[in-house]
Amino acid sequence: MPLATSRPDLTEPEAAWRSLRTTTVAMFVMILLVAFESLAVTTAMPTVAEALDGTALYQLAFVGAIATGIVGMVVGGAWSDRSSPRVPLTLACAAFAVGLAVAGLAQSMEVLVVGRLVQGLGGGAINVCLYVIVGRLYPGILHPRIFAAFSSAWVLPSIVGPLVAGLLTEHLSWRWVFLGAAALTVPVWFALQPGLRRLEDVDGTAAPGSAGRLVRAVVVSVAMLGLGLCSQLAAPVSWLVAAACMIVTLVAVRGLLPAGTLRIVRGLPAVVADRSFVNGAFFGAQVYIPYLLTVHYGFSPTTAGIGLTTAALTWSAAAWVQGRLGMRLSHRRAVQIGTVLVATAIGLVLAAVVLLDAPVPVVVASTLGGAGMGFVFARLSVLTLHYSEPGNQGANTAALSIADSFGSSASIAVSALVFAAAGAIGGGATPFVAALAFTFALALVGAALAGRVAQRS
Repeated sequence: MPLATSRPDLTEPEAAWRSLRTTTVAMFVMILLVAFESLAVTTAMPTVAEALDGTALYQLAFVGAIATGIVGMVVGGAWSDRSSPRVPLTLACAAFAVGLAVAGLAQSMEVLVVGRLVQGLGGGAINVCLYVIVGRLYPGILHPRIFAAFSSAWVLPSIVGPLVAGLLTEHLSWRWVFLGAAALTVPVWFALQPGLRRLEDVDGTAAPGSAGRLVRAVVVSVAMLGLGLCSQLAAPVSWLVAAACMIVTLVAVRGLLPAGTLRIVRGLPAVVADRSFVNGAFFGAQVYIPYLLTVHYGFSPTTAGIGLTTAALTWSAAAWVQGRLGMRLSHRRAVQIGTVLVATAIGLVLAAVVLLDAPVPVVVASTLGGAGMGFVFARLSVLTLHYSEPGNQGANTAALSIADSFGSSASIAVSALVFAAAGAIGGGATPFVAALAFTFALALVGAALAGRVAQRS
């Protein structure tokens, strides 16, 4: 369905691309900063916890930012739909920078966690507002290319982020992992202003009510926070808490997603649902691959990360390929290719462990999975805007981001329970096989749903 959006008065897509070059670069860097703080902080956090005597709050520093990010997504999306993303993006950038500054200057772990909560709130809203800007400013034919750039902005920190964070922590201070990104947010926000001034306000009277959605977002955040922490409990209490949190999340999240998402109706609902399954499968598996290589195959911590690095590289390369192909590669075909590659990759990892008991095929298969994500991730973002109008772009992109967070968080939490249960039954590779089998099942569902992302003609 065509979009009725306000865009530059330019008939040639390449002319539009050139006229928005500064905005594109600024958005890329802004997402890069959000991604860096989501990923690279993992390297610095052990030092942070030791310096601030905050081991007890270690996990909360991670899952708390994810939880508040959901609230930021909903608020940023609803606000953008009702007028323009200008004001919500400004406040989101401010919250992101202030949260980072609070974390970087913290003298206790409690204060650092507060900073992380504020940072997550701003980071969640930033992503949604930038998606709305793409829908309002860029011609649809350029969306595969711009979302390929966004994918690269998320992938790059997974390659160099830990190294940069490690160097800052070792040679300067862990505080600069937070303060450096906070300082860079300010000039990037200024670079976005020319593009923001080109946005026109829209009539957002038909936008979904924000009060009820905000309450639901808070409930989902709390439930997902509990889901992320349930692995700290002993069985069977951990399973009961996980089941309760999952039920609460599914009930509350229903009002935040497009109608029909839980029933996987064709079109936008299937796009959002598929994103959750694919995200959960890929990131759920990626958590265990370095662990498998280290514990079962005796790799060093440095070499065990090679599978993640190669997957990040192929993700970026595949995203670039689908972006250059544009509409010569249909949305449905790109999603089908990507989901099948992700499922195949996880299946090959399983086969390598069960049948070959060899580490090299594990790394190769992980690399293949990254290529699959490069195809599917960007195109599901493109499809979300394709099915949206100016009055609901924020709500729909927020739903897609919530699906990302829910899929990965739920998968990691449940696979941790599966891992622990399997470990109680047998040793060796048994826990890894059980956890990977769970993520493989999610990947198969994602591949099966790929055909439903396109509406019937």
